[in-house]
Amino acid sequence: MVRELAVAPAGLKPVMGDSGWPVLGHTVPMLRRGVDLQLERYRRYGPVSWANMFGTKMVAAVGPEAAREVFVNKDKAFSQDGWAFFLEKFFPRGLMLLDFDEHLFHRRLMQEAFTAPRVSAYVARTAEVVHREIPTWPEHLDVYPALKSLTLDVAAEVFMGEPSDPRLNEAFIGVVRAGTSIVRFPVPGGRWSAGLRGRRRLEEYFRAGMSQERVGDDLFTALCHARLEDGSTFSQEDVVNHMIFLMMAAHDTATITTTAVLYHLGLHPEWQEQAREEARAVCSGPLPVADLDRLEVLDMVIRESLRLVTPVPSPARRAIADTEIQGHFVPAGTLVAVTLWLNHLLPEYWPDPHRFDPLRFAGEIPRYNWLPFGAGAHKCIGLRFGMYEVKTLLHQLLLSRRWHLPPGYEVRWDPTALPVPMDNLPMTLTRT
Repeated sequence: MVRELAVAPAGLKPVMGDSGWPVLGHTVPMLRRGVDLQLERYRRYGPVSWANMFGTKMVAAVGPEAAREVFVNKDKAFSQDGWAFFLEKFFPRGLMLLDFDEHLFHRRLMQEAFTAPRVSAYVARTAEVVHREIPTWPEHLDVYPALKSLTLDVAAEVFMGEPSDPRLNEAFIGVVRAGTSIVRFPVPGGRWSAGLRGRRRLEEYFRAGMSQERVGDDLFTALCHARLEDGSTFSQEDVVNHMIFLMMAAHDTATITTTAVLYHLGLHPEWQEQAREEARAVCSGPLPVADLDRLEVLDMVIRESLRLVTPVPSPARRAIADTEIQGHFVPAGTLVAVTLWLNHLLPEYWPDPHRFDPLRFAGEIPRYNWLPFGAGAHKCIGLRFGMYEVKTLLHQLLLSRRWHLPPGYEVRWDPTALPVPMDNLPMTLTRT
């Protein structure tokens, strides 16, 4: 039954929606159908609506203007506590969960780990890992797990300065999937329990590597030694929390992005060949940052793939004061989801939105129409390195392999947590 989220004060419109199934609300349909269900609700209720999700009423903010209002957050009415609802047990005090002055302090310190010289060093280390591992890939490959293993190795060597521990992959899978558990307490064998177990394993791993005596050009060392002008530094607990979050964010988003690019270039071999010709023209060896910036065709392909498959589909916020979105009254305490993946598929802003067309990015895109890295104060701090990592990986693949999808194949993305291919994306790779 359609009803108001709350009585709106004069001059504002109420947020309309419905509670869905008894007890479970819209949780199960949303986990199964993702953006398809979001689109149906957008067509029915407009850019701001509510649904019962995970035992609470959640507001969807749809469209570029709604995203702008939430991310700009001019009245500081929206808190990162929306993420805490899903992630606090597994990523406590990660950068994405901090607010306002505390977030600014941590972000300023963390930026010491993402200066241009450090990013260049990270890219060089990435190239070493990629050039070592990709030649070992077999002809017939399940792309997603292969990429996840590779990007975790990159994250370990770039961020830790050492090879990855095989146990980390299972731990990261556990903590990422736990946030969207329907049963949100530690039932043996359940996702929540696996997430808590993964968190303990990650804490043990990073505490064991923690030392103020660390030297090197890895991110872990940079965070251990990061210092502001007034002498402020991170505590050991801060470093552990930030490393766990950054390792997750770096390797998961890079895996999803590269998987999406390989899928779309497999579907569109003409674009694969254009990207390969460009890769050959730029250089055949590991590329420094300046040469990665010259890969303009590949850049458009990556951006279009990020539009079609957005790694972080719906960033969450919580209203900490009565506020509004698009003229709709949102009371304090309400969870708000900014539907970025859906926004990237709205035909009002993207003609023929499901068509793969990298030329959309040949010109300027309105600022809030395309936001795979978020926006505002919490825009992804590692986006430059992330793009360089994906370009480095794809550049090596383009030079060494051609890839083909099975005849008639169409991927199905699992929307349960982050979008991953349900069958791991089988692919054939042949040497060039």
